[in-house]
Amino acid sequence: MNILKKYFPELTQHQISQFEQLETLYKEWNAQINVVSRKDIDELYLRHVLHSLAISKVQPLLDGSSILDIGTGGGFPGIPLAILFPKTNFYLVDSIGKKIKVVNEISSALGLQNVKAEHLRAEKVKGQFDFIVSRAVTNMNDFVKWTKGKIKKKSNHKLKNGILYLKGGDLTEELKNFPKATLYDLPNYFDEDFFETKRVVHIPLKYKP
Repeated sequence: MNILKKYFPELTQHQISQFEQLETLYKEWNAQINVVSRKDIDELYLRHVLHSLAISKVQPLLDGSSILDIGTGGGFPGIPLAILFPKTNFYLVDSIGKKIKVVNEISSALGLQNVKAEHLRAEKVKGQFDFIVSRAVTNMNDFVKWTKGKIKKKSNHKLKNGILYLKGGDLTEELKNFPKATLYDLPNYFDEDFFETKRVVHIPLKYKP
């Protein structure tokens, strides 16, 4: 938890309490349904929670905005972001039902009123969103296809509406079809070695009715 307080000193006591509960909740649920790798569960705050919150360093989310988390798995990056931005609306989807069960149970235990989670393939999602977030669920070409028609027309944030994607490694080849992509290196925000090769990729997407 100290690592979160280091980078987010403005957290309220309520938010700190919610973040503190994550470790117990994920350990309990992970024993039943594997949503976090065994080696990562002991590094939950660094490798999952703080990593998810990197999106907020690139683009703080406005009250009333709507965010779609595709392939959320056990709730990353959606749940940590929902704690950080309690007045932003989050819609978390995954094609694996048992993972969404974990997301719903954890959201309920935390009292998160701004999270809706469904067992649903990305292509089936209805509605439009300010941003679509994810953590390396697939290659960017496929991911962008999944997001077609799901971006709101009007941008209210500093960054234009589109994708905020957590991804590591050399992305040159993967992003060659996306000349408007901007890469934000996470070592600019976090000191830990874990983030050395990790980035947030922003791709603005045009509204398509």
